Amino acid sequence: MEKRYSQMTEFELHQEITKLNDKSKKAEQMGMINELAVYERKITMARSYLLNHPDDFKAGETYELNDGSLFHISHMNGIFAWGFRIGNENEEEAFPISLLLRKVN
Repeated sequence: MEKRYSQMTEFELHQEITKLNDKSKKAEQMGMINELAVYERKITMARSYLLNHPDDFKAGETYELNDGSLFHISHMNGIFAWGFRIGNENEEEAFPISLLLRKVN
């Protein structure tokens, strides 16, 4: 039975990320786009558990996302930041904290 990322030690998470990176490279080489996307999502989730949350991510803060848009956190739920993109305040979204690049406040 596999452990959940939340139950893994930092060392185990690093091992898992290395394993997933290898699998994603193989999937990419073989043109398996759907499988590649799954591995990339798993890597994102595992990386989120390596970050210092909730201390470094708080409601009321704004972060840049990898697409250049700004994301304002309204609340945290585990490793997910819930909120909205600046300029689209009517649509609530959630992102794993590893996708939040840098604090803008």
